[in-house]
Amino acid sequence: MARATLRERVRYWFDNTMSKGTAALIGWLALVSAVLILVVSGSALWLTPAEVKDGLPGAMWAALMRTLSPGKIASDGGTAPYLALMLVASLGGIFIVSILVSLLSTGLKEKIEDLRKGRSRIIEAGHTVILGWSDQIFTIVGELVKANASQRGTIIAILADRDKLTMEDEIRSRLGDTGRTRLVCRTGRPTEPADLALMNLQDASSVVVLSPHGEDPDAHVIKTLLALAKRSGAHPPTVAAIADSANMAAARLAGGPKVHLVDSDDTAARLIVQSSRQSGMSVVCMDLLNFDDGEIYLRADPSLATRTYGESLAAFKGATVIGLRKSGTVTLNPPMDTPIGTADEIIVIAQDDSMIRLAGSGAKVDATAIVTAERAESQPERTLILGWNSRARKIVRYLDGYVAPGSVLDIAADHPDAGADLPGLRHLTVNAKDCDTTDRYALESLSIGLYQHVIVLSDDRYAAHHADTRTLMTLLQLRDMQTALGERYSIVSEMHEESNRALAEVTEADDIVISDTVIGLLLAQLAENQHLADVFGYLFDSRGSEIYPRPAGDYLKPGVPVGFATVIESARRRGETAIGYRLASGVNHPPHFGVTLNPDKSQAIALGPHDSVIVLAER
Repeated sequence: MARATLRERVRYWFDNTMSKGTAALIGWLALVSAVLILVVSGSALWLTPAEVKDGLPGAMWAALMRTLSPGKIASDGGTAPYLALMLVASLGGIFIVSILVSLLSTGLKEKIEDLRKGRSRIIEAGHTVILGWSDQIFTIVGELVKANASQRGTIIAILADRDKLTMEDEIRSRLGDTGRTRLVCRTGRPTEPADLALMNLQDASSVVVLSPHGEDPDAHVIKTLLALAKRSGAHPPTVAAIADSANMAAARLAGGPKVHLVDSDDTAARLIVQSSRQSGMSVVCMDLLNFDDGEIYLRADPSLATRTYGESLAAFKGATVIGLRKSGTVTLNPPMDTPIGTADEIIVIAQDDSMIRLAGSGAKVDATAIVTAERAESQPERTLILGWNSRARKIVRYLDGYVAPGSVLDIAADHPDAGADLPGLRHLTVNAKDCDTTDRYALESLSIGLYQHVIVLSDDRYAAHHADTRTLMTLLQLRDMQTALGERYSIVSEMHEESNRALAEVTEADDIVISDTVIGLLLAQLAENQHLADVFGYLFDSRGSEIYPRPAGDYLKPGVPVGFATVIESARRRGETAIGYRLASGVNHPPHFGVTLNPDKSQAIALGPHDSVIVLAER
């Protein structure tokens, strides 16, 4: 191969310098300007020395002025050669200035475009970092804004492979004003270490990794966790959601010990089953998970060390005790005679941490209003599942752990996998039937009035919005059938999009589980307080005590006004922890649907026969 010629080498060098951007182009332009000025000023000294003042410096100054301001030639006078030289300088100036303006305009445009893309490094500290983008981001950001509403300088930094301005506009249109919380969006891929470096992770307070929509979202989460683990510097606490339980082990290995993983499908499946068993369960869980009203706190108070758990239930004026943390182990509603140690932490629900104060004297208990009711023995039940999806098998298995032996589960769906691969069930007899769950005549043929519980699942063969539409159609048919036939059975429905909740409320379903919203709320809670992971893990576990809305008549005489301290005492005598109540008159009124958690212990309430007391209790 022939060696490169000198001309080719020079051209190659010139091309390389030109490719270095705006600064290199301006450098070449300055060199051309200097050459032009030297040529014109030298020629003027040679051809018209009498018209040049102050020698070479004067000639160079005159040429520079004509180059930068071509219009100055209009006021020139002198001989023809001198005017010709100044004309050459002015024409060269027109060429140079026009190119300079173009270069500056292009350079500024590129800089503005870079700023628009959000590629500058964040220099904040103590900020919450969100990696990735999904519909959960609106729930998480909204909850973090509420949690930090009273604090100045709170910052939420978001890194996603989306346009910076588009992200900011979407969040602003969905959430409105974020108050004292400032949002900082950056464009980049969370799986790329170079892009992660933009977020100043070593100074962040916590990191949330979102599971994107689309095929195999867990692969994206695991790759992001690997990128976080491989980076140098401090590693802040990290929370992430995994869609498929089978990927939990790989995610734990990728993330390391400082990463808390939320099993999305498992959590949603447990909540659906618990809600199908106890009307209002989903509302109670949503109230506990959001930052609107009561929040969960852990407090160590040595003054309680001489008491038992049962004696501490009425110890706080503005907080409700729900459990203990002993030696790092969380137990909700432990045995009432459990002693409280000096190093133990009390788990409470409170409006704010400033409300967690010991009461000077206990609220009055009206013992005459307390009733003792025998707990009814579990009886075989009939449950109907309408629809099928990837988490339905988990729902069936969890349901099998709750129901009495001899219970029946019928599955009606046109999904090809409906009712398949369910071996080893102990208490349930499962029957499957092909059925279009949106068809009125098909639903009527199921004799739904024979069932105590109906679960409507979202069909994952369809896009989220279309699946929600089908769910709404099924709910409307069920409610109309209830009204026409005078039947009563609990209805729990699963949906994807929070925006469809208001539409679903028209159907008066007993519980509506928005799985993405639940996971988003849980991630927001853990981003703020990772020590609550064990508390929420206990709540969603079928072992130990769980939340139950139970008939108020099992605790109090109907219609007798009493303070909530009396309700707490009545539940304590049954080995249960009362955390609130639900009024039947408000079950169809959002946003709390009649649920009140952590009520004032001294304020009188009169619970009727259709109202419920919300307790933590064993099954």
